[in-house]
Amino acid sequence: MKQEIIDLYDEYTHTPMTRRVFLDRLKRLTGSVATAAALLPLLEGTGAEAAIVAPDDPRLETRYVTFEGASGPVRGLMTRPKGMDKLPGVVVIHQNKGLTPHIEDVARRLALTGCVTLAPDALSPVGGAPSDPDKAKAMIKKLDKVKARGDFLAAISYLAQHEQSTGKVGTVGFCWGGSMVNQMAIHSNDLSAAVVYYGSSPDSKDVPNIKAPLLLNYAGLDKRIGKGVPAYEAALKAAKKTYTLHTYEGVNHAFNDDTRAARYDEKAAKLAWKRTVAFFELHLM
Repeated sequence: MKQEIIDLYDEYTHTPMTRRVFLDRLKRLTGSVATAAALLPLLEGTGAEAAIVAPDDPRLETRYVTFEGASGPVRGLMTRPKGMDKLPGVVVIHQNKGLTPHIEDVARRLALTGCVTLAPDALSPVGGAPSDPDKAKAMIKKLDKVKARGDFLAAISYLAQHEQSTGKVGTVGFCWGGSMVNQMAIHSNDLSAAVVYYGSSPDSKDVPNIKAPLLLNYAGLDKRIGKGVPAYEAALKAAKKTYTLHTYEGVNHAFNDDTRAARYDEKAAKLAWKRTVAFFELHLM
């Protein structure tokens, strides 16, 4: 697929561009309505491919929980391996579509590495994530940023204090969730490790307040997020923060999302996941 098509979809996903404008530009890029329609499932994904670890996997205990956040009750998926004592915790933070089957699957995958995971839905205060990704994107943009941040800070505290947790908690987030992970590293006193996947960089003036070690994963073709990385790294170095930064060359934003064939990169995703698991083992176990 042409890079300009992927770039257009990325612009549509992360800006106020309407669907009508996006489809019109996609049609012009592809040359026909039929070709544009054929490419949409590759760009948007269906969610049907999400269950690499099945929701009813017999190795796991999985349930939905509700905890009190800054904006009210927040619902999330909690998952842990069966038959194990207290475990370190990881809060899994979704993209700008709310809690989706893909992110729930990521939480189950991570639980199988020896963690108790909590994947909250930031859209809980407004009724939960809808199945329509366009509606979800619009709802995410309307969230109060400070309250949303408070909801995830509450998730970290909830997991740190949970009877099934050792008290050590990390967090991992993707895109919108990656940006939120940066905020968790700045604002949480309970965080022991933070992993960012292609999330936007925080304000450099806030970097000295980062408390947790960071693992930062970026996509080489992601110009939108990539333009903020040099200043972020410079601020991390100046503040003498503990971080590891990897840029995966030749791959796109959302390269870890295996439900989106146009952007998923198996090699980069597997390497980033291996690094993520090792990072949590180092700082949480």
